[in-house]
Amino acid sequence: MQDEKSNSTPAERHARLKAEIGRHNLLYYQKAAPEITDLEFDALLRELQELEAEHPELVTADSPTQQVGGAPSGKFAAVAHTVPMLSIDNTYNEGELRAFDQRVRKGLEGAAPEYFVELKLDGVSISLRYEEGELVRAATRGDGKTGDDVTENVKTIQALPKRLQGAPAWMEVRGEVYMTFPVLERLNREREEEGLEPYRNPRNTAAGTLKLLDSREVARRGLEIALYDIVESSEPLAADHAGIMERLRGFGLPVNPHGKLCADMDAVLAMCGEWRARRFDLDYATDGMVVKVNRLRQREILGATTKAPRWIIAYKFPAETVRTRLLSISVQVGKSGALTPVAEMEPVLLAGSVVKRATLHNFEDLAAKDLRPGDLVEVQKAGEVIPQVLRHIPEERPANAVPFAVPAHCPDCGSTAHRDPEGVYLRCLNLSCPAQIKGRLEHFASRKAMDIDGLGPALVEQLVERGLVRDPSDLFRLEKGQILGLERMGEKSAENLLAALAAAKNRPLSRLLFGLGIRHVGSRTAEILAERHNTLEALAAAPLESLTELRDIGDIVAAGVREFFDVEENHALLKRLEDAGLRLWERGEDEVPDAGPKPFAGMTFVVTGTLDRATRDEVHERIKRLGGHPATSVSKKTTYLVAGSDAGSKLEKARTLGVAVLDEAGFEALAARAGEGGA
Repeated sequence: MQDEKSNSTPAERHARLKAEIGRHNLLYYQKAAPEITDLEFDALLRELQELEAEHPELVTADSPTQQVGGAPSGKFAAVAHTVPMLSIDNTYNEGELRAFDQRVRKGLEGAAPEYFVELKLDGVSISLRYEEGELVRAATRGDGKTGDDVTENVKTIQALPKRLQGAPAWMEVRGEVYMTFPVLERLNREREEEGLEPYRNPRNTAAGTLKLLDSREVARRGLEIALYDIVESSEPLAADHAGIMERLRGFGLPVNPHGKLCADMDAVLAMCGEWRARRFDLDYATDGMVVKVNRLRQREILGATTKAPRWIIAYKFPAETVRTRLLSISVQVGKSGALTPVAEMEPVLLAGSVVKRATLHNFEDLAAKDLRPGDLVEVQKAGEVIPQVLRHIPEERPANAVPFAVPAHCPDCGSTAHRDPEGVYLRCLNLSCPAQIKGRLEHFASRKAMDIDGLGPALVEQLVERGLVRDPSDLFRLEKGQILGLERMGEKSAENLLAALAAAKNRPLSRLLFGLGIRHVGSRTAEILAERHNTLEALAAAPLESLTELRDIGDIVAAGVREFFDVEENHALLKRLEDAGLRLWERGEDEVPDAGPKPFAGMTFVVTGTLDRATRDEVHERIKRLGGHPATSVSKKTTYLVAGSDAGSKLEKARTLGVAVLDEAGFEALAARAGEGGA
């Protein structure tokens, strides 16, 4: 029998949907790289559920309708959940929420339930085990029955106490690990400086961070956590969910402060409507509300299916989309020669900020969406962070709109544009392309690379346009007279730039490696390479096999490093840098790392607000130099909060927790008493 919706049989449709949903589960849960939205995924799952309802003989134990999440990643030890971590059914409108309420009332034989409603944080589910008050294990959801042991990574979360006071002999706590927008923005600024693609949204970044093998990097990124349930304990702790939340707070565990007890479904709907508008005021992503039957005894009566409890449901906010006019499509040339199409749009307010540009990623994506200048387009923010053009509105297309012509030549230098082996990206292979030269020089001079103060984009553009600089080695041959001939460069500015260039010659090898823009080599990878090889000569001679054996250096990174050193032009550049007097080693025999007194040892500092005397990164470096630990969030373990102007919520939290607060002058005085001068 053929299916009415297609030319395939129900069994064929079932097999296709199972395979497609399984693939998307793998991308979401294990690779943290989803290709479709939650709404699109739920539509596929609903299609499968409807098909199985019509043809129950097709239901199998491995169907996605009977499963939770994805299998453990295999990178960590497996942890079996004594209480399964089931998923939650989703709803998208008032009618579906009221239908849930009716099912609950029917299951309770007419009894009227109270509901506890919480924000649905867009993060990664986690299960924590405390024994005798000590955190002994943290595990991801995995497939609901078995997850990954990520204890060491979770222990890096500043807000999470590792030891509790007054806790029962043992208990299992569930919650969500997430990342705030400000932290994601900081990481993306760093990635931009490193010439890397920005992270798309906080949820995927938090998931990827939690599964890193280097706990130091996890700590640096600054994850947050909010706990929302106690699923098991050695003794009864509460009769309802409101009581559980109070006990979590009493143990000092972080919980989201916006949960609320609602008397009935009308109150639930009012709260959902309120937060649909208020969510953009938060500094973290929330994609809906979680509605739970409050009393635990009623939950026991309602029970669960093999996939989800019957006493809980999620209301998903509709993703905010807006329509605006696509004015033109420009093409950017990156420092590696990659050509990227960019949508230039009429400014429009979206998710709390004005959007007028959005990357279109590559020309294949552009062609698939058939976007044309003049189109009315639908725009959405991925994870409420990065704007993306979803589609054009066919009925609003102007009659004179023509398809965008994929460039055959680099828009900056006119060289032939070449497709990469995968056929997705276009690249300019002309190493003398002015746009690439400018990009490479800006990267070379950036703060995490050679840190050449005063050498910004405007000055780089002048140096390239006037033919004074073609590669980084030319910077170190500049003379004062040449600099004075540039716009806005007076005597003092020229002297400062020459001093900055002289100082840059003594940067360690790791800075130089990062500054060279080797593909896939970020600042941390450069440090690992320099620590292992110490000299440029030793690294240049390292075979591919030895590079892949290094911690956190995979095949792709190793191939990029080997590829760089196998190019003769790069050897010539390194020789010119050496002739200019640059340091080509990480640490000399007489250099002792981390030397000097550590008066801040054991102290944790959080820096917030706008600073006048130094940048936040400079203060962080100073704290580390004195042995302290700079953190991103305030907790009971924070020693000092250093607060600039407009300090905001962190200052309020510090005061609530009794954390000592210093202004900039107070921090300067503390550092001075510790035996150090200015930054």
